[in-house]
Amino acid sequence: MNEMFPEYQMMQENQMMACPMGYENVMNSGYPVAGHYMNEHLVKTIQDCEATCEHMTNHLKKLPDFQMRVKQAMLLRDCADICGLTAKFVARGAIFARQAAALCACICEACGAECARFPDQMSQNCARVCMHCARECRVFAGI
Repeated sequence: MNEMFPEYQMMQENQMMACPMGYENVMNSGYPVAGHYMNEHLVKTIQDCEATCEHMTNHLKKLPDFQMRVKQAMLLRDCADICGLTAKFVARGAIFARQAAALCACICEACGAECARFPDQMSQNCARVCMHCARECRVFAGI
């Protein structure tokens, strides 16, 4: 296939070079492989964060000050999405599970900080859940 589509080969090579750790470093890092690792506590923490952010997103749409919370709404969606993916990666022991967890930690932290800016109880709870998830993901990612 690569002989017929040289641009595909070049694209693959460029994507490997774009990996922050380098593709070879990730593949040889000793990270868990599919079927060999399961961290149920971390998966539950990440799934709880995903559910909390999803619920908060739906709640936010009903608030009269929604237009003042656009950034919060965007971060809630990003947080829920990365949590969903990260939980799957961690649960199956994906090769890139630690990288996904590192990104998840960054996004959860940003979401938590934005939610903490608002005094309502649901935003404050969401901030706590996101910050807890960020801490757990950082530990798993080794950062």
